[in-house]
Amino acid sequence: MKNTLSALLIILLFQANNAQETTINLFNGENLEGWINHGTEKWYVENGELVCESGPDKAYGYLSTKDFYKNFELTVEFKQENNGNSGIFIRSTFEGTKVSGWQVEVAPPEHSSGGIYESYGRGWLIKPEPEKDKALKMGEWNTMKILADGTHITTWLNGLEMVKLTDEKIGDGKGAIALQIHDGGGIKVRWRNITLKHIK
Repeated sequence: MKNTLSALLIILLFQANNAQETTINLFNGENLEGWINHGTEKWYVENGELVCESGPDKAYGYLSTKDFYKNFELTVEFKQENNGNSGIFIRSTFEGTKVSGWQVEVAPPEHSSGGIYESYGRGWLIKPEPEKDKALKMGEWNTMKILADGTHITTWLNGLEMVKLTDEKIGDGKGAIALQIHDGGGIKVRWRNITLKHIK
């Protein structure tokens, strides 16, 4: 009996560990199910890709997950068209188009893609060294990876580590993952393969 209970316990622990490491797709490639649109800018699906595009108001816009995520490894592919000033927010909450949280920058060349910015707060927390900007492929598909583990945040762009930050305030943060379209108009970015793996 003891051996049976021990074996069952081992199986349950193994399943629990695997569940924590399961990778999920945040974007289904068909519609915006599971996401919330904040603002009047355009978000739509085209050819299995998620597209953000400036609307007539030329304002800030956000598309956030309905669910909150705390500790994870997030991988997102993006292609910038027509300027491409955008961002990926983590542990963020919204009041209209006012966001409280942290942005991993997605921007045109020489504008600190992969850096971390705190909206309506401390501003830039860390920028990549200028020479790392070469990792960005403007007008082509890029891969951004974000590791959020408690107070520790690390970003990679196309396999190159961009920044590593330890911050108590971020560690206390709770909220959604979101994509941004910057104000000013003339912006268009495509997104695909938005996957998240929970970590302990």
